Amino acid sequence: MTDPQGDDSAPTPEELREQVEHTPEERSQTEEALAAKAGVKAQAKKKVTEIKEQAAEKTTHVTGQLREKAGQAAQLVKDNTPDPVLEKAVHAAAQVRDTATRTGHLAAEKSPNPVREKAVTAATMARENRTPLIAAAAALVVFLLLRRSRRHR
Repeated sequence: MTDPQGDDSAPTPEELREQVEHTPEERSQTEEALAAKAGVKAQAKKKVTEIKEQAAEKTTHVTGQLREKAGQAAQLVKDNTPDPVLEKAVHAAAQVRDTATRTGHLAAEKSPNPVREKAVTAATMARENRTPLIAAAAALVVFLLLRRSRRHR
């Protein structure tokens, strides 16, 4: 069937039948592609969840190991430090604590409210993160003791 103006672009009935026959096939391929894409997204979300869980487990494990090592290091330092030195350290720590308390009270009296609020926030964060801070302090003590012992060799 041709156009009276000579335009051959109009589809023939046979071409139309062929297009109609291919349409369900193309639609099923499109549906399969969309389902596969949705499956990939679900798999990606599942993988992200698994990785987060693994990271949380690893963090818990490593934190436990750090606590254990810090405790061992602290005990090692305590065991290898002579009693007079430990007594002096306890006395010095008490003096530092007393001085810090007095200084804190003086600073609280003299400082403006916004500064006090920030100090309270910082102190709260330090209390909430006490274990990592203690572990870091223990690691620093061990490092300094090792460094000192290597210098005296």
